[in-house]
Amino acid sequence: MVFDGQAPRLSLRDVPKPVPGADQVLIRVEACGVCRTDLHVVDGDLKHPALPLIPGHEIVGRVERTGNAVAGLRPGQRVGVPWLGHTCGHCDFCASARENLCDAPGFTGYTLDGGYAEYCVADARFVFPLPDEAEAAALAPLLCAGLIGYRSLKLAGDVSRLAIYGFGAAAHILCQIARHRGIEVHAFTRDGDIAAQDFARSLGAVWAGGSSDTAPVAFDAAIIFAPVGVLVPVALKAVRKGGRVVCGGIHMSDIPGFPYADLWQERSILSVANLTRADGEEFFPLAARAGVRTEVVTYPLESANEALDDLRTGRLQGAAVLTP
Repeated sequence: MVFDGQAPRLSLRDVPKPVPGADQVLIRVEACGVCRTDLHVVDGDLKHPALPLIPGHEIVGRVERTGNAVAGLRPGQRVGVPWLGHTCGHCDFCASARENLCDAPGFTGYTLDGGYAEYCVADARFVFPLPDEAEAAALAPLLCAGLIGYRSLKLAGDVSRLAIYGFGAAAHILCQIARHRGIEVHAFTRDGDIAAQDFARSLGAVWAGGSSDTAPVAFDAAIIFAPVGVLVPVALKAVRKGGRVVCGGIHMSDIPGFPYADLWQERSILSVANLTRADGEEFFPLAARAGVRTEVVTYPLESANEALDDLRTGRLQGAAVLTP
Protein backbone atom coordinates (compact mmCIF):
# COMPACT_ATOMS: atom_id res chain seq x y z
CA MET A 1 0.00 0.00 0.00
CA VAL A 2 1.47 3.32 -1.10
CA PHE A 3 0.87 6.82 0.27
CA ASP A 4 1.57 9.63 -2.19
CA GLY A 5 0.58 12.59 -0.02
CA GLN A 6 -2.22 13.74 -2.33
CA ALA A 7 -5.09 12.57 -0.11
CA PRO A 8 -5.44 10.80 3.25
CA ARG A 9 -5.79 7.42 1.51
CA LEU A 10 -3.48 4.63 0.46
CA SER A 11 -3.44 3.05 -2.98
CA LEU A 12 -2.68 -0.56 -3.82
CA ARG A 13 0.08 -0.70 -6.41
CA ASP A 14 2.40 -3.31 -7.82
CA VAL A 15 5.68 -2.68 -6.01
CA PRO A 16 8.75 -4.68 -7.07
CA LYS A 17 10.39 -6.84 -4.45
CA PRO A 18 13.10 -4.69 -2.84
CA VAL A 19 16.75 -5.69 -2.96
CA PRO A 20 18.67 -5.61 0.34
CA GLY A 21 21.87 -3.60 0.64
CA ALA A 22 25.00 -4.89 2.32
CA ASP A 23 23.74 -4.11 5.87
CA GLN A 24 20.10 -4.94 5.18
CA VAL A 25 17.77 -7.92 5.25
CA LEU A 26 14.90 -8.67 2.91
CA ILE A 27 11.85 -9.70 4.94
CA ARG A 28 8.71 -11.46 3.80
CA VAL A 29 5.99 -9.73 5.80
CA GLU A 30 3.67 -11.96 7.83
CA ALA A 31 1.82 -9.16 9.63
CA CYS A 32 2.06 -5.41 10.13
CA GLY A 33 0.29 -3.51 12.88
CA VAL A 34 -1.71 -0.36 12.14
CA CYS A 35 -0.48 2.31 14.53
CA ARG A 36 -1.87 5.76 15.29
CA THR A 37 1.43 7.13 14.02
CA ASP A 38 0.54 5.69 10.59
CA LEU A 39 -2.68 7.65 10.83
CA HIS A 40 -0.75 10.83 11.69
CA VAL A 41 1.42 10.29 8.61
CA VAL A 42 -1.50 9.66 6.26
CA ASP A 43 -3.61 12.49 7.70
CA GLY A 44 -0.73 14.96 7.39
CA ASP A 45 -0.17 15.58 11.11
CA LEU A 46 3.45 14.48 10.71
CA LYS A 47 5.12 16.63 8.09
CA HIS A 48 7.65 15.72 5.41
CA PRO A 49 7.30 11.95 4.99
CA ALA A 50 9.48 10.43 2.28
CA LEU A 51 7.01 10.25 -0.62
CA PRO A 52 5.92 8.03 -2.24
CA LEU A 53 5.88 5.97 0.94
CA ILE A 54 4.90 2.50 2.10
CA PRO A 55 3.69 3.01 5.71
CA GLY A 56 3.86 0.57 8.60
CA HIS A 57 6.35 0.07 11.41
CA GLU A 58 5.03 -2.84 13.48
CA ILE A 59 6.38 -5.47 11.13
CA VAL A 60 6.64 -9.20 11.77
CA GLY A 61 8.12 -11.41 9.09
CA ARG A 62 10.66 -13.97 7.98
CA VAL A 63 14.14 -13.21 6.73
CA GLU A 64 14.21 -14.03 3.03
CA ARG A 65 17.69 -12.81 2.18
CA THR A 66 20.56 -11.02 3.89
CA GLY A 67 23.09 -8.52 2.61
CA ASN A 68 26.69 -9.67 2.41
CA ALA A 69 27.71 -7.70 5.52
CA VAL A 70 24.93 -9.06 7.75
CA ALA A 71 25.87 -11.43 10.57
CA GLY A 72 23.65 -13.12 13.15
CA LEU A 73 20.49 -13.41 11.03
CA ARG A 74 19.56 -16.34 8.82
CA PRO A 75 16.98 -17.01 6.11
CA GLY A 76 13.70 -18.25 7.58
CA GLN A 77 14.27 -16.58 10.95
CA ARG A 78 11.34 -14.61 12.34
CA VAL A 79 12.14 -10.98 13.09
CA GLY A 80 10.39 -7.73 13.95
CA VAL A 81 10.99 -4.26 12.56
CA PRO A 82 10.16 -1.26 14.79
CA TRP A 83 9.71 2.49 14.23
CA LEU A 84 13.39 3.33 14.74
CA GLY A 85 14.94 1.94 11.58
CA HIS A 86 18.35 3.58 11.47
CA THR A 87 20.62 5.96 13.39
CA CYS A 88 23.82 7.75 12.50
CA GLY A 89 25.75 6.10 15.35
CA HIS A 90 28.09 9.03 15.99
CA CYS A 91 26.11 12.10 17.11
CA ASP A 92 26.13 13.16 20.77
CA PHE A 93 22.87 11.32 21.42
CA CYS A 94 23.97 8.05 19.85
CA ALA A 95 27.26 8.27 21.73
CA SER A 96 25.45 8.67 25.06
CA ALA A 97 23.02 5.72 24.74
CA ARG A 98 20.17 7.98 23.59
CA GLU A 99 19.85 6.80 20.01
CA ASN A 100 16.12 7.52 20.13
CA LEU A 101 17.12 11.22 19.89
CA CYS A 102 19.61 10.72 17.02
CA ASP A 103 20.26 13.81 14.90
CA ALA A 104 20.01 11.86 11.62
CA PRO A 105 17.56 8.98 12.20
CA GLY A 106 15.54 6.85 9.83
CA PHE A 107 11.97 5.94 10.78
CA THR A 108 10.23 2.88 9.37
CA GLY A 109 7.06 3.78 7.51
CA TYR A 110 7.85 7.52 7.61
CA THR A 111 11.28 8.25 6.15
CA LEU A 112 11.92 4.59 5.23
CA ASP A 113 9.49 2.27 3.46
CA GLY A 114 7.58 0.09 5.87
CA GLY A 115 5.47 -3.03 6.14
CA TYR A 116 2.14 -2.37 4.41
CA ALA A 117 3.51 -4.70 1.76
CA GLU A 118 4.40 -8.30 1.01
CA TYR A 119 8.13 -7.61 1.41
CA CYS A 120 10.28 -4.97 3.04
CA VAL A 121 13.95 -4.27 3.64
CA ALA A 122 15.38 -3.20 6.99
CA ASP A 123 18.72 -2.32 8.51
CA ALA A 124 19.77 -5.63 10.07
CA ARG A 125 21.10 -3.84 13.15
CA PHE A 126 17.62 -2.55 14.01
CA VAL A 127 15.53 -5.71 13.80
CA PHE A 128 14.59 -7.90 16.76
CA PRO A 129 14.53 -11.71 16.77
CA LEU A 130 11.02 -12.91 17.60
CA PRO A 131 9.66 -16.28 18.73
CA ASP A 132 8.49 -18.76 16.12
CA GLU A 133 5.66 -20.21 18.17
CA ALA A 134 3.52 -17.07 18.57
CA GLU A 135 1.03 -15.87 15.97
CA ALA A 136 2.51 -13.15 13.77
CA ALA A 137 -0.55 -10.90 14.12
CA ALA A 138 -0.39 -11.15 17.91
CA LEU A 139 3.26 -10.09 17.92
CA ALA A 140 2.89 -7.08 15.62
CA PRO A 141 1.50 -4.56 18.17
CA LEU A 142 4.45 -5.23 20.47
CA LEU A 143 6.80 -3.59 17.94
CA CYS A 144 5.50 -0.07 18.66
CA ALA A 145 2.47 0.00 20.94
CA GLY A 146 4.26 -2.31 23.33
CA LEU A 147 7.67 -0.66 23.09
CA ILE A 148 6.38 2.90 23.43
CA GLY A 149 4.13 1.89 26.31
CA TYR A 150 7.10 0.30 28.05
CA ARG A 151 9.30 3.36 27.50
CA SER A 152 6.49 5.56 28.82
CA LEU A 153 6.30 3.44 31.95
CA LYS A 154 10.07 3.74 32.43
CA LEU A 155 9.82 7.53 32.26
CA ALA A 156 6.90 7.49 34.70
CA GLY A 157 9.35 6.25 37.33
CA ASP A 158 8.83 4.01 40.32
CA VAL A 159 5.06 4.17 40.77
CA SER A 160 2.44 2.21 42.61
CA ARG A 161 -0.69 3.97 41.28
CA LEU A 162 -0.90 4.85 37.56
CA ALA A 163 -3.47 6.63 35.41
CA ILE A 164 -3.69 5.85 31.68
CA TYR A 165 -5.53 8.27 29.40
CA GLY A 166 -6.64 6.72 26.11
CA PHE A 167 -7.15 2.96 26.13
CA GLY A 168 -6.07 1.72 22.74
CA ALA A 169 -3.30 -0.51 21.43
CA ALA A 170 -0.48 0.80 23.63
CA ALA A 171 -2.58 1.03 26.78
CA HIS A 172 -3.97 -2.49 26.55
CA ILE A 173 -0.41 -3.87 26.50
CA LEU A 174 0.92 -1.51 29.14
CA CYS A 175 -1.96 -2.33 31.50
CA GLN A 176 -0.83 -5.96 31.54
CA ILE A 177 2.82 -5.05 32.13
CA ALA A 178 1.85 -2.69 34.95
CA ARG A 179 -0.36 -5.26 36.64
CA HIS A 180 2.45 -7.82 36.37
CA ARG A 181 4.60 -5.36 38.32
CA GLY A 182 1.93 -4.85 40.96
CA ILE A 183 0.99 -1.34 39.82
CA GLU A 184 -2.59 -0.23 40.37
CA VAL A 185 -3.99 0.95 37.02
CA HIS A 186 -6.83 3.43 36.49
CA ALA A 187 -8.03 3.85 32.89
CA PHE A 188 -9.58 6.96 31.38
CA THR A 189 -11.33 6.54 28.01
CA ARG A 190 -13.45 8.71 25.75
CA ASP A 191 -16.52 9.80 27.67
CA GLY A 192 -19.29 7.25 27.29
CA ASP A 193 -17.05 4.53 25.80
CA ILE A 194 -18.38 1.75 28.01
CA ALA A 195 -16.85 -0.96 25.83
CA ALA A 196 -13.34 0.45 26.27
CA GLN A 197 -13.88 0.79 30.01
CA ASP A 198 -15.04 -2.81 30.27
CA PHE A 199 -12.03 -3.84 28.18
CA ALA A 200 -9.67 -2.01 30.55
CA ARG A 201 -11.17 -3.70 33.59
CA SER A 202 -10.90 -7.10 31.88
CA LEU A 203 -7.14 -6.51 31.58
CA GLY A 204 -6.70 -5.66 35.23
CA ALA A 205 -7.55 -1.98 35.63
CA VAL A 206 -9.02 -1.44 39.09
CA TRP A 207 -11.09 1.51 37.85
CA ALA A 208 -12.19 2.78 34.45
CA GLY A 209 -14.18 5.85 33.48
CA GLY A 210 -14.44 8.78 31.08
CA SER A 211 -11.67 11.35 30.68
CA SER A 212 -13.90 14.07 32.14
CA ASP A 213 -14.68 12.02 35.25
CA THR A 214 -13.09 13.13 38.51
CA ALA A 215 -10.07 11.02 39.37
CA PRO A 216 -11.02 8.67 42.22
CA VAL A 217 -7.57 8.94 43.86
CA ALA A 218 -4.32 10.86 43.44
CA PHE A 219 -1.84 9.15 41.11
CA ASP A 220 1.92 8.79 41.24
CA ALA A 221 2.02 9.26 37.48
CA ALA A 222 -0.20 9.53 34.43
CA ILE A 223 0.52 8.36 30.90
CA ILE A 224 -1.40 9.96 28.03
CA PHE A 225 -1.75 7.96 24.82
CA ALA A 226 -4.71 9.89 23.39
CA PRO A 227 -3.40 12.64 21.06
CA VAL A 228 -5.46 15.25 22.92
CA GLY A 229 -3.55 18.17 24.41
CA VAL A 230 -6.36 19.21 26.73
CA LEU A 231 -5.73 16.03 28.73
CA VAL A 232 -2.33 17.31 29.91
CA PRO A 233 -3.67 19.86 32.44
CA VAL A 234 -6.39 17.34 33.38
CA ALA A 235 -3.72 14.75 34.19
CA LEU A 236 -1.61 17.32 36.06
CA LYS A 237 -4.52 17.93 38.40
CA ALA A 238 -4.82 14.19 38.96
CA VAL A 239 -1.22 13.44 39.97
CA ARG A 240 0.08 13.93 43.49
CA LYS A 241 3.01 16.11 44.52
CA GLY A 242 6.15 15.06 42.66
CA GLY A 243 4.02 13.21 40.09
CA ARG A 244 4.83 12.91 36.40
CA VAL A 245 2.63 13.27 33.34
CA VAL A 246 4.11 11.34 30.41
CA CYS A 247 2.89 12.09 26.88
CA GLY A 248 3.31 8.85 24.98
CA GLY A 249 2.39 9.89 21.44
CA ILE A 250 4.44 11.30 18.59
CA HIS A 251 1.77 13.92 17.85
CA MET A 252 -0.68 15.74 20.09
CA SER A 253 -3.04 18.66 19.66
CA ASP A 254 -1.98 21.90 21.34
CA ILE A 255 -1.85 21.93 25.13
CA PRO A 256 -4.01 24.73 26.57
CA GLY A 257 -2.76 27.10 29.24
CA PHE A 258 -3.08 26.15 32.88
CA PRO A 259 -2.25 27.74 36.25
CA TYR A 260 1.31 27.35 37.49
CA ALA A 261 -0.17 26.01 40.73
CA ASP A 262 -1.15 22.84 38.85
CA LEU A 263 2.51 22.22 37.97
CA TRP A 264 4.04 23.37 41.24
CA GLN A 265 5.25 21.03 43.97
CA GLU A 266 7.65 19.30 41.61
CA ARG A 267 5.13 17.86 39.20
CA SER A 268 6.55 17.44 35.70
CA ILE A 269 5.49 16.88 32.10
CA LEU A 270 7.60 14.63 29.84
CA SER A 271 7.35 13.42 26.26
CA VAL A 272 8.43 10.06 24.90
CA ALA A 273 10.44 10.12 21.68
CA ASN A 274 10.85 6.92 19.71
CA LEU A 275 12.65 3.98 21.32
CA THR A 276 16.08 2.45 21.65
CA ARG A 277 17.21 -1.04 20.83
CA ALA A 278 17.89 -1.50 24.53
CA ASP A 279 14.19 -0.90 25.18
CA GLY A 280 13.39 -3.87 22.98
CA GLU A 281 16.00 -6.06 24.64
CA GLU A 282 14.32 -5.32 27.97
CA PHE A 283 10.71 -5.33 26.85
CA PHE A 284 10.28 -8.55 24.86
CA PRO A 285 11.46 -10.87 27.68
CA LEU A 286 9.32 -8.87 30.13
CA ALA A 287 6.24 -9.24 27.91
CA ALA A 288 6.82 -12.99 27.79
CA ARG A 289 7.18 -13.24 31.58
CA ALA A 290 4.06 -11.13 32.08
CA GLY A 291 2.06 -13.34 29.72
CA VAL A 292 1.00 -10.34 27.64
CA ARG A 293 -1.77 -11.13 25.19
CA THR A 294 -2.65 -8.68 22.49
CA GLU A 295 -6.19 -8.09 21.35
CA VAL A 296 -6.06 -7.75 17.57
CA VAL A 297 -8.45 -7.25 14.69
CA THR A 298 -6.95 -8.50 11.42
CA TYR A 299 -7.52 -7.01 7.98
CA PRO A 300 -6.23 -8.12 4.58
CA LEU A 301 -3.55 -5.84 3.17
CA GLU A 302 -5.93 -4.40 0.57
CA SER A 303 -8.20 -3.18 3.41
CA ALA A 304 -5.56 -0.90 4.94
CA ASN A 305 -7.76 2.17 4.42
CA GLU A 306 -10.61 0.48 6.29
CA ALA A 307 -8.29 -0.32 9.18
CA LEU A 308 -7.10 3.30 9.31
CA ASP A 309 -10.70 4.53 9.23
CA ASP A 310 -11.64 2.25 12.11
CA LEU A 311 -8.69 3.56 14.10
CA ARG A 312 -9.51 7.16 13.18
CA THR A 313 -13.11 6.86 14.39
CA GLY A 314 -12.37 4.82 17.52
CA ARG A 315 -14.18 1.68 16.38
CA LEU A 316 -11.36 -0.61 17.54
CA GLN A 317 -10.72 -2.44 20.78
CA GLY A 318 -7.04 -3.31 20.97
CA ALA A 319 -4.97 -3.15 17.78
CA ALA A 320 -5.52 -3.44 14.05
CA VAL A 321 -3.15 -5.68 12.09
CA LEU A 322 -2.73 -6.12 8.33
CA THR A 323 -1.98 -9.62 7.03
CA PRO A 324 -0.63 -9.77 3.47
